[in-house]
Amino acid sequence: MQRLTIDTAYLAAVLARLLGIPSPTGYTDTIVREVCLEIERLGVPYELTRRGAIRAVLEGRESRPARALIAHVDTLGAQVQRLKENGRLALVPIGTWSARFAEGARATVFGEKGSYRGTILPLKASGHIFNEEVDNQPAGWPFVELRVDALARSQRDLVHLGIDVGDTVAIDPQPEFLQNGFIVSRHLDDKAGVAILLAALKALKEEGARPEVDTQFIFTIAEETGVGASAALTNDVASIVAVDNGTTGPGQNSDEFGVTIAMADQTGPFDFHLTQKLVRLCRDNDIRYQKDTFRCYRSDSASAVVAGHDVRAALVTFGVDASHGYERIHMHALRSIAELLTAYTLSSVEIRRDAEETSPTVRGFTRQPMNEAEQPPGLADEPDPPEHS
Repeated sequence: MQRLTIDTAYLAAVLARLLGIPSPTGYTDTIVREVCLEIERLGVPYELTRRGAIRAVLEGRESRPARALIAHVDTLGAQVQRLKENGRLALVPIGTWSARFAEGARATVFGEKGSYRGTILPLKASGHIFNEEVDNQPAGWPFVELRVDALARSQRDLVHLGIDVGDTVAIDPQPEFLQNGFIVSRHLDDKAGVAILLAALKALKEEGARPEVDTQFIFTIAEETGVGASAALTNDVASIVAVDNGTTGPGQNSDEFGVTIAMADQTGPFDFHLTQKLVRLCRDNDIRYQKDTFRCYRSDSASAVVAGHDVRAALVTFGVDASHGYERIHMHALRSIAELLTAYTLSSVEIRRDAEETSPTVRGFTRQPMNEAEQPPGLADEPDPPEHS
């Protein structure tokens, strides 16, 4: 087996620390600094882009074809759309999430003079005032508002507090780590993925393992708004494996246990050869897995490919119940993915041709099986079914 032992206590501790740092897309400087500090603690060199994407490099025996493992530090959130005459704030979402999950959430708004706490409430919040109307009002972002926990009874009061249109609103995660291994929180997408990458990196460093090729651990900052890994890859990277949430529920094959390997998302199928390699690594290393396809979903892998990067792309996920809401995952899935990432990092390169961006010949190019499957003997000799007149 190539998989390494994962320190699950470390994984949980890092995840709890990350969840405690507000980081909606566009307001990620603090969590970027925290991840960089953690990478430094692990003794791994890294590069930081202008906007805050992180590339930590575990040097291999060869530099190409480099691999990249990717997770994103940004989360869902909101922005101030309008200062209301009643001293409350109209909001627009950052990322795609339902206002149903925003109702009742505690939040922080980051204004010019500092941050303020508040609660997102439906427009008709009190049954003592509106009676049954509290249950009949529509759901949606036009029907909620942020009540700021400060003296704010008018638009003028909000201006005096230093709150303005466009200010970022971070939603409290309210995490719970249960003794049975379940974790319930907002923003597990994708802070759990970040914790997985760091736990895998820790295992590799402590083992003193050297991969065959350079392996980049990349942390992106704007995945929830579709940017993600589009501008985070270097030209020597030939294959990427993103780590993100897998949606469990009706019509899906994802699970809160083991690794869920994505075969396709809304942008189309993932790379055949890379995906099959991940499946083989799960089988060879006794890692529980299942496959799934996602119809209303995209990840850092899709962002990279759509941006024009000529890379083999795959996606491995931890099953999440109620994604983009009050999410629930299990430590078994987080540990399983981290184990898979260590096995993948230490695995041999099978497509050596990928070291070069282009080639003048098909020599060494991949093949996908086209042969007909063998069937049990005797089926061809079965008599035709009788015809009915």
